[in-house]
Amino acid sequence: MKVVILAGGLETRLGEITETRPKPMVEIGGRPVLWHIMKTYARYGFNEFVVALGYKGELIKDYFINYRHHANSLKVSLKTGDVEVCSDDCEDWVVHLLDTGVDTMTGGRIKRAAEYVGNEPFMLTYGDGVANINVAEAVDFHRRHGKLATVTAVHPPSRFGGITLNDNLVTRFAEKPRTNMGWINGGFFILEPAVASYINGDTTIFEREPLEQLAKEEQLMAFRHYEFWQCMDTLNDMRRLEKLWVRGKAPWKVW
Repeated sequence: MKVVILAGGLETRLGEITETRPKPMVEIGGRPVLWHIMKTYARYGFNEFVVALGYKGELIKDYFINYRHHANSLKVSLKTGDVEVCSDDCEDWVVHLLDTGVDTMTGGRIKRAAEYVGNEPFMLTYGDGVANINVAEAVDFHRRHGKLATVTAVHPPSRFGGITLNDNLVTRFAEKPRTNMGWINGGFFILEPAVASYINGDTTIFEREPLEQLAKEEQLMAFRHYEFWQCMDTLNDMRRLEKLWVRGKAPWKVW
């Protein structure tokens, strides 16, 4: 099962930091938050990623193109330009870097990625949130309930989208409500290929009509995550994550 990561949006809430790089490339502990997210999936054996690029996507391409050289010791022949990797301490990942357009909305990026993935279920997340979620348990939950979509439900502040549950069935989805509705969209999804048919095109925001319609049709289930989750939305969020990492108390470090 491939993992689709949305990494193309233009972010303004992190100020000057994202003027020079996309938010998934903002570093925590010297590594992009995108890397932290991928390490979580890889911990459970999911090592193939489709990264949906947009804003400053060339920087994400450069990162992975040069990743093996940056992660290992090298021998460089200045005369010939030959580079020999002296060690091979590197993650065994396959990373597809998919251009999905600078102005494309979340739904459009997902639809483009789904067409690339093909006729099989896939996992989906945003390139700016970390959690100590048990991905294997979430996938097992999705396979058992037989619906089209699973969203991870978490319990942090009310500024995120709310979901109303009946047992584990999502009965209503409302993105960023004004009041605290309890459970919110944690951003870790498992989707069947048919979900792409709920997305009209590049201008579709996934968190609105598609998820609302899936909930209305009783095709959206919630995997409840009771432990750590944090979206890197603001400078305060970034500083909190950095502080946890430096102190050796990063709950999302499950690898």
